[in-house]
Amino acid sequence: MRSLVLFVFVVLPGVAFSSISVYYLFPEWTTLDAAHKNYQQVAKSPSAKVGDLFISQAAENRHRINCFAEGVGVLLGVAIAAIGIHGICTLPNKTS
Repeated sequence: MRSLVLFVFVVLPGVAFSSISVYYLFPEWTTLDAAHKNYQQVAKSPSAKVGDLFISQAAENRHRINCFAEGVGVLLGVAIAAIGIHGICTLPNKTS
């Protein structure tokens, strides 16, 4: 009974949280890649102004921070699931 409770209330929410974070991480990663390429293109442009560089750098940093936050969410979900699995593994065995 205790292992079922740990599985339902610790392992499954950890896996769900990690899965949701991964789901939102991949589109943000592709957007970060596009923002980085745009920043490189603006930086290499001979007619680029400082304001243009600041705007493209801010866009890249915004996506970089979002990717970091989603990555932390993935790690947190995996850690929660690991705590639940560890709790299940360390439960005493019933021998009747």
